Amino acid sequence: MNFLAIGSYLLPLVVFLILLVGLWKKVPLFDTFVEGAKDGIRLGFQVFPCLLGMIFGVNLLLKSSLITDIFQLFSPFFTKLHIPVEILPMALVRPISGNASFAMMIDLFQTYGVDSFLGRVAALMQGATDTTIYVISLYFGSIGIKNIRYALKAGLFADLVTFLMSLLFVSLFF
Repeated sequence: MNFLAIGSYLLPLVVFLILLVGLWKKVPLFDTFVEGAKDGIRLGFQVFPCLLGMIFGVNLLLKSSLITDIFQLFSPFFTKLHIPVEILPMALVRPISGNASFAMMIDLFQTYGVDSFLGRVAALMQGATDTTIYVISLYFGSIGIKNIRYALKAGLFADLVTFLMSLLFVSLFF
């Protein structure tokens, strides 16, 4: 039996086990399922405006060449710091959108190669950071928290440190 077959049987097996435990504990399975579905739909409607606003903002930034033009303007400064300007748009977009940063990483792979300095930095950034603004807007918005306090600062600081460490580690080890 190969791993693909095991993976395809795993989800139905988990659902079957949940049903068995529910029957054993005498939980009203269908009623519980319906209540969970209602809560999920309600949560979807609460989160949708946050997601829509974020998706609009990300697309606005990506479709216009504003980000690239701004980084090209400051390229002498970044060159002195040994930071390649080509990676900066991905570093800026990564905390906002995982899919957009993934597309940027693929573009870097196609332009510079997977084993290039930029390709390695992009791959490390993609794997080591999270979509901070997306996560905060989704989770805090879904439970109605308006004051995010230090969560945004801490998350963006962690993203910055990860970006700098990606540059450092790829420089040191490759």
